[in-house]
Amino acid sequence: MSSSSSLTISENEIELSAIRAQGAGGQNVNKVSSAIHLRFDIKASSLPDYCKQRLLNLNDKRINKDGVLIIKAQQFRTQEKNRADALERLHELIKSASVHLKQRRPTKATRGSQRRRMDSKTLRGKTKSLRGKVSE
Repeated sequence: MSSSSSLTISENEIELSAIRAQGAGGQNVNKVSSAIHLRFDIKASSLPDYCKQRLLNLNDKRINKDGVLIIKAQQFRTQEKNRADALERLHELIKSASVHLKQRRPTKATRGSQRRRMDSKTLRGKTKSLRGKVSE
């Protein structure tokens, strides 16, 4: 059972399957299924609608067009560590999608800040004009 601050996902929503890992590792890689494929159907999950929408709007190559998140964990040599890694990565992704961002309130620049900006631009222009050719 994976949980994120106040969000909880039941284990029957997560599909874990063991596959053979890619890359170097000698004979062990060819005969042991130590990598884990985690499949999580976002649309069919029990997550709140705002969280589902945020996850689906992410520009993430791990989320396919059907709304299924696929995480492949093959960093470690044991299946248990890879399973824990995949679940942790899912937890982090859901946690990042469930955070409410403060809405930005547009503000006006103060008159003093506008004046300081214009003064600095004038000063910079004067400095640059002094770099021209000297006429006699």
